[in-house]
Amino acid sequence: MTKTTKISGANSVKVKRQKQPGRGSPSLRKAAWRWEKTRLDQFLRLPLYFLIALLCILGSPVLAKVAGSINSSSQLPINNLTSLAVATDPASLLQQGKLLYNTGNFAKAVEVLKEAVQAYKQQGDTLRLAATLSNLSLAYQQLGAWSQAQQAITESLNLLKGEDENQNLQIFAQSLDIQGRLQLRMGQSEAALATWQQTEKIYKQVDNKSGVVRSLINQAQAWRTQGFYPRSVKTLEEVSQTLKSQPDSIEKTVSLRSLGDALLVVGDLEKSRQALEESLRIARNLQSSADIGASLFSLGNNARKQQDKTKAIIYYQQTVEASPSPLTKVQAQLNHLGLLIQDQQWLEVQTLLPLIESQLDKLPLSRASIFAQVNFSQKLSKVNSGVLQASSQNYYSGFSRKDSALLLASAIQQSRNLGDKRAEAYALKSLGGLYEESRQWSEAQDLTRQGLALAQSSNAPEITYTLQWQLGRLLWLQKDINGAIAAYDAAVETLQSLRKDLVVNKDIVNQDVQFNFRDSVEPIYRQSVELLLKSQEGKPDEKILEKARQRIEALQLAELDDFFREACLQGQRVTLDQVVDQDNPTAAILYPIILEKELQVIVKIPKQPLQSYTTQISHTEVEKLLVELRKNLVNPTATKAVQTHSHEVYNWLLKPIESQLQKSGVDTLVFVLDGPLRNLPMAALYDGKQYLVEKYAIALSVGLQLLDPKPLVQQQLRAITAGLTQPPPGFSKFAPLLAIKSEFEGITKAGVSTTSLLDKDFKKKNLESEIGAASFNIVHLATHGQFSSRFEDTFILDFDGEINVKDFDTLFRSQGKTIVELLVLSACQTATGDSRAALGLAGAAVRAGARSTVASLWQIDDESTAMFVSAFYRELKSGKITKAEAIHRAQLQLLKHPNYKAPSFWSAYVLIGNWL
Repeated sequence: MTKTTKISGANSVKVKRQKQPGRGSPSLRKAAWRWEKTRLDQFLRLPLYFLIALLCILGSPVLAKVAGSINSSSQLPINNLTSLAVATDPASLLQQGKLLYNTGNFAKAVEVLKEAVQAYKQQGDTLRLAATLSNLSLAYQQLGAWSQAQQAITESLNLLKGEDENQNLQIFAQSLDIQGRLQLRMGQSEAALATWQQTEKIYKQVDNKSGVVRSLINQAQAWRTQGFYPRSVKTLEEVSQTLKSQPDSIEKTVSLRSLGDALLVVGDLEKSRQALEESLRIARNLQSSADIGASLFSLGNNARKQQDKTKAIIYYQQTVEASPSPLTKVQAQLNHLGLLIQDQQWLEVQTLLPLIESQLDKLPLSRASIFAQVNFSQKLSKVNSGVLQASSQNYYSGFSRKDSALLLASAIQQSRNLGDKRAEAYALKSLGGLYEESRQWSEAQDLTRQGLALAQSSNAPEITYTLQWQLGRLLWLQKDINGAIAAYDAAVETLQSLRKDLVVNKDIVNQDVQFNFRDSVEPIYRQSVELLLKSQEGKPDEKILEKARQRIEALQLAELDDFFREACLQGQRVTLDQVVDQDNPTAAILYPIILEKELQVIVKIPKQPLQSYTTQISHTEVEKLLVELRKNLVNPTATKAVQTHSHEVYNWLLKPIESQLQKSGVDTLVFVLDGPLRNLPMAALYDGKQYLVEKYAIALSVGLQLLDPKPLVQQQLRAITAGLTQPPPGFSKFAPLLAIKSEFEGITKAGVSTTSLLDKDFKKKNLESEIGAASFNIVHLATHGQFSSRFEDTFILDFDGEINVKDFDTLFRSQGKTIVELLVLSACQTATGDSRAALGLAGAAVRAGARSTVASLWQIDDESTAMFVSAFYRELKSGKITKAEAIHRAQLQLLKHPNYKAPSFWSAYVLIGNWL
């Protein structure tokens, strides 16, 4: 039947379309065709979230099985599985359940496996019943049905415990594998770890090497989820050693690929690449085309992570050529497409789009095909939006904007056919986003609420928070401020619950498109704060200001989580307000917040309620000026330009409050900086006559809390100093630091007890040994280092090369030793051209665990450094002033020196953390 539909709007056309089976219900088709205009969906970057990992780390979990119970001749075409009678052979039912599971038809798999369970119960076959129940649990887990999954796996394990252990060890271990997966997904990481440690022992007992590897990789994830990064890395290293001793086999190539994917998550990109290349080598030797394609795909993801787009595209193209799997081909093509869209390679995009469409048509109906379909729809929207923004008049993708809506309507109907609530929620979210873009808010809200109910009922928080965010935006657009605030609050709460899972699982579970923090998380916090502040309606409300302040802190913690790919800043901490109200009543705290169209500052003055003020300026204007100021700050001859720009920043941040600060007797300013402001030293702000450092001591805080803040007064200062006069081989871009000996002598002359490691003695193992052997309260490192927004590029140098920021926790926090009070990094710098590089500095401070960190934002003349360091330690040794005041006085000495009065010399040093 042919039907003509008119699309309303400026570009109205008549389209003839053939009714297609499975393309959605009439209401959904009507909804899709009513959608008339769409742009890039900027907010959802979690496509194909569940396609790769069935276990949290390993690419495909081992379904429990009994030797001899599966007869390949009993396999039926999947299309014939819609109605299987209970009388069917249970072994056949079990096999069909596995096939349905492996093709992503989880709801049908549950139905078939439940029939198999009943059949085995009737036969009294306990062993096969236990194996089938564990598989049923795995299928329930994919549907988010935790209670049913728990009931099935508990029944399975109870049955196995009643049998002869020596006969069912393999099945018992496989069932435990599945139990561990459920425990981890339910937030029981310690229980999951214990379960996988048990499976490791069993697999060793039965000499199942691939089982041992799988258990270790799962344990590594459990360790990471609990925050034990070094233990996780150590476990993965154990996996690597285990695999080296194994002969080449399909199991080995799969295990190596899983190891490579796991190493990609922890950020060890080089070892990840090596494991994946070895996996590919074995797969090619064994002529396993499926494994060749899978390894090439993972190598593409590794190259993309290393920002080598050219190599990533080559790997994705090779994946399409080598893999026999239509799904793997589509995933590779979608990743390839994403890279082309990023670079606005529209002609290449035009060539690739129909190829992807043809592959999508070959995918059997499954969760995988639905997610791929939604992903493709999102990318079509992105292509059309990008082309319009680029005004590419000569380009036509061959796909209209209506195609995105039709794909999503089809995906929704297919999800319902499968009974897959997660997939349906995901597709509903995207279709609601299209309506949002076309300003059809009522329809968008209805679709969003439908998706939200499904996501919540299927325990899918990684989809839930995006729907809550979308609902908040829609309510805000419709002037329902209270409803919008509630929706944003719910989104933030969901994100907080995801805090560990999001950073641990994002790269392994979502191998299709890397989870993009700046697009998928950061806007939620910023929009939420903007909404909260606007809700005051011109009347300052301290409760709202406090909530906004806490939300920005949550964003900063989330940024650090994303930086390290694990949860940070756990443990007992003291609020900054408590410190200034009780311990240091001459300090004020300032919280600048960069929003879309304004810069908001919240201020805490001791013994006073919170207050705020606003400058109407767009975030792009703010960032442009800050970049220019940062560029001039490092130039000693650009003082006039620095003063001009820093005066403007001063007016934003301090001018409205300067008279109150003076009246309150404040002598110390603590900044909790936001975004690109963190790349600037606040000491260099200029009021038209004086720099800020000439009036106040200044400190920075990563958040609103400090770790057990204590002053250094009346303590014996004991420092370990370490440095390099020459950079190690391979780091010639770093200049020699010839004044280090003078710097160290100045520390000693100040009366600080020192132990020194210089040049060849300055090695990571030596430093770690010294810190572990004695109680130093100061660690002073005079060596080059670099801070970056990527932890892979954040490091300091020792005699052997790099010490990555990831290693700082073990380096500076030896077991059972006194916490480092002060860490000084006197010759570091932020990465050139990285507007968020100061995130690496915050990460270094947090990772080291020191109460206070002093560091330089850029490389300074090493003679002026020696002068600054000597002055700082002399002031600190007096025991009568805070660390912030010691920095302040040392900076003033440089400012007054005729050779070093330019801000480029004295302003680079910042104090982070406890300023007391």
